[in-house]
Amino acid sequence: MFGYRWSGSRGARAATAVLVLSVLAPTASAAPSGESGAQPTPAPERVTAGTFMQVYEVPTGLLAQWYINDHTFVYRDGTWHLFGITHTKPADPDNEVVFAHATAPTLHGPWVKQPSVLRAEPGRDQHLWAPHIVFDEGTYYMFFATGGADRADAAINLATSQDLYNWRRADKPLFTDGYEARDPMVTRVGDQWVMYYTATSEPAGGNHVVAYRTGSSLEKWSQTRSGVAFTDPTTGTGAGNTESPFVVRRGDLWYLFIGPRPAPQYTSTEVFFSPDPFDFAPSDKAGHIPAHAAEIIQDGADYWASSAGNDRSGVSIAPLTWSSDPRTAGN
Repeated sequence: MFGYRWSGSRGARAATAVLVLSVLAPTASAAPSGESGAQPTPAPERVTAGTFMQVYEVPTGLLAQWYINDHTFVYRDGTWHLFGITHTKPADPDNEVVFAHATAPTLHGPWVKQPSVLRAEPGRDQHLWAPHIVFDEGTYYMFFATGGADRADAAINLATSQDLYNWRRADKPLFTDGYEARDPMVTRVGDQWVMYYTATSEPAGGNHVVAYRTGSSLEKWSQTRSGVAFTDPTTGTGAGNTESPFVVRRGDLWYLFIGPRPAPQYTSTEVFFSPDPFDFAPSDKAGHIPAHAAEIIQDGADYWASSAGNDRSGVSIAPLTWSSDPRTAGN
């Protein structure tokens, strides 16, 4: 069931949410001058996905088939670029040490395998996970996760490039966090950068959460958590229900995609909505799409959702639809 709340924990903070949006996102609605109280939460759109079609299959090696898991798409000068976790089957997350790279003239291909980029450095990290790329002022910034045996000391790292083929890794991590903090996603909120990532409420474990940090630039981030944008009721270690966070703004609302959720489904992403990009509630669902490690891609006026995983041999995409629906519009 899809629905939205007018009360509850966010209701207690509704006025704060409106003030945050009025400062960080100037086009968002705020309470008219002289009126008391918060504006009602706008009716969310229902988010659905069409049929997923595989657009890229990793070429089969001499001895094994490779998979792509968490990934990212980037567009540059008429060419789409795909980067992602890769390894030979069967899945071996602890030894995923290099990122796949492929290019295509359109999202639907034809995709061509390119030389892999980056590699785990012996003595520095055991694996490389979940790349996410942002472009700003002539430079591409790749955020990714690394770690070793101590998952309470996982690190978010940065590499930069001018052409998407040659990458220079920063000398040290941007920050460390646990348990197994990973899957960074970066977007602009008002006058600052915000990085969302999956973690747990405490470094040693606890509730699965989507934490966030803010930055004045893409190279300078808060050294402690700025806050938690979503707290899942499930507890444990590892990522759990809050893997692969991806945040999109449409109108006065923000939409958070996370999954696999609900566990133990592997190919399952749930969508949540909020007027506040820093406060999503498990009860405020806007949709569900059958995807793993979903990325939301905007190509002109069209939205697409992607899906990949260590149980398949490539990456698929499906059209994403935002629509009004009586179950979410409140009528």
